[in-house]
Amino acid sequence: MNKGELIKAIANKAGFSQKDAAAAYDAFIASVTEALKAGEKVQLVGFGTFEVKDVPAKTGINPQTKAAVAIPACKKPVMKFGKAYKDIINN
Repeated sequence: MNKGELIKAIANKAGFSQKDAAAAYDAFIASVTEALKAGEKVQLVGFGTFEVKDVPAKTGINPQTKAAVAIPACKKPVMKFGKAYKDIINN
């Protein structure tokens, strides 16, 4: 399912127009992005949690030259699905 198909599905299930469903989708994505940028965790009970993890600096190896390469520390967005959601998918 791509973005367009998801917006159509939201519109059909909620009884919205596709324009309203697209606006709701865009608002959801923007809200989650702003919260993660601010260092907040977004918990959706029954679905999962969006959060940002700190990845420490490390040394990697360039596979072509076998030279050591310094990989800087960074932040990584992570989505963990909740137990209730996993149970729905597995049953």
